[in-house]
Amino acid sequence: MPFNSVHFLLFFPIVCICYAFIAAKTKSNSPSLFFLLAASLYFYAYWKPAYLVLILASVIITWLSGLGMECFPARKKLVLITSLVLNLAILFFFKYYNWLAETVSFPLLNVVLPVGISFYTFQAVGYSLDVYWGNLKAERDFLNYALFVTFFPQLVAGPIERAENLLPQFKAKPSFDYGRITDGLKLMAWGLFLKIVIADRMAVYVNSVYRFIDDSYGTALLLATVCFAIQVYADFAGYSNIAIGVAQVLGFKLMKNFDHPYFSSSIPEFWRRWHISLGSWFRDYLYYPVGFASWNRKFCSLFCGKRRENLSKMMGMIAAVCVWLATGLWHGAAWHFVAWGALHGAYILISIITEKARGACRKKLGLEKDGLVIRPWHCVQVLMTFVMVNAGYVFFRASGIGNAFRIFKKFLAIPSELAMAEQALYTTSDTNTFLTILMMNRNVTGVGLDFMFVNLFLCLVLFISSLVTRHKDGREIVNGFPLVVRWTLYLSLLFGILIFRSLLETEFLYFQF
Repeated sequence: MPFNSVHFLLFFPIVCICYAFIAAKTKSNSPSLFFLLAASLYFYAYWKPAYLVLILASVIITWLSGLGMECFPARKKLVLITSLVLNLAILFFFKYYNWLAETVSFPLLNVVLPVGISFYTFQAVGYSLDVYWGNLKAERDFLNYALFVTFFPQLVAGPIERAENLLPQFKAKPSFDYGRITDGLKLMAWGLFLKIVIADRMAVYVNSVYRFIDDSYGTALLLATVCFAIQVYADFAGYSNIAIGVAQVLGFKLMKNFDHPYFSSSIPEFWRRWHISLGSWFRDYLYYPVGFASWNRKFCSLFCGKRRENLSKMMGMIAAVCVWLATGLWHGAAWHFVAWGALHGAYILISIITEKARGACRKKLGLEKDGLVIRPWHCVQVLMTFVMVNAGYVFFRASGIGNAFRIFKKFLAIPSELAMAEQALYTTSDTNTFLTILMMNRNVTGVGLDFMFVNLFLCLVLFISSLVTRHKDGREIVNGFPLVVRWTLYLSLLFGILIFRSLLETEFLYFQF
């Protein structure tokens, strides 16, 4: 059930009222948790009821595996492997079978990718690994565990929660606080604004350009790629904000999923700020186990001195490559997603290899003082990082690797297009090169200047709001405003959501992953 649907607008208040009533009238948590579980299953079944079987299978397999690992410690590795194989087999079949079959010329099957399968599978697999490593006690209460996997706010697009964070919250007695509820509603409103007003509007231009790559100018493709960077951030951060806000209204705290990623000064920093729950999942459940496994340490211990250090570093790099290829595949069963993951893996490796040399160079050029990069150079680094991220978005958004390289080839023609625009200034009434370029692209995209200027204004709104909230929660800032100013902002958000909702209704981008 999409958050930006009328159905959810009716579903959510009913769930809140019924949950609060049941929690207030019963001493045990079980009735209210059972209601939340039923609501979560209904939320998921709204899309395709038959696929409830898959998520319930994942719940049962991982719950039983947790108990099995504690009851039969001598067999816990076998239990874990069985759980991982069953869960990942379901994920691979629905997400990757047709892609692999097409690659090796096997028969294709008519299967539909279940919404959110990557998210809830990773959440369930993370629980099994935590129990296996002894980081977590197996959950005895099936109701609590089932709700952990299926909790509707973060069910289909995250954040990918940890059992150690969410399970204890389900066991605590529900409490209702006016400030917490209103803060949750404010976060939901901001998330809807990001999705409906900014992301969906950017999508109009992005889709119109990327649909006709061969007919589009390089300038249009470059602008569309930047717009896609705004779209994918507003779309996914919008979903995460709504999910966190919904959970907060109900009395639960979900982990932060975005932390102003486009203000990052390096690619590693970008990935510490973007889709935090997925990045930390790959770090804890794939990178560390592969890069620092016992067999790896034993192998490196056969050597000594500098050779051991270099070998250990190389094994860490191999693990990083595995993580980034897996990250690309997680986002989609297509080679252009693999290429996107490989590109970011290359960014990370180059960053690691050149770290010392770059630090020495900054000191020598006076770009670093007392261990801190001076502000002008920091701004340059932020811009360079944004450019590198956008280069990756070409692979991410294009429908194939061939199309991605055609787009890069179009970028090379931008200087000649600028020269054409300059020449056009002498034959038209235009007085601005930027306006001339937009007019050149209008015949292909069908998007007028008024539309683009509204988009530019929305980007400015997003930039200013992100800049203001870099070091302080936006809700705290708003709560400090006079009553009139606060309600002006609230009504502006609501007005924008209502007006722009009629422009275009799209699913959240990460539903497809």
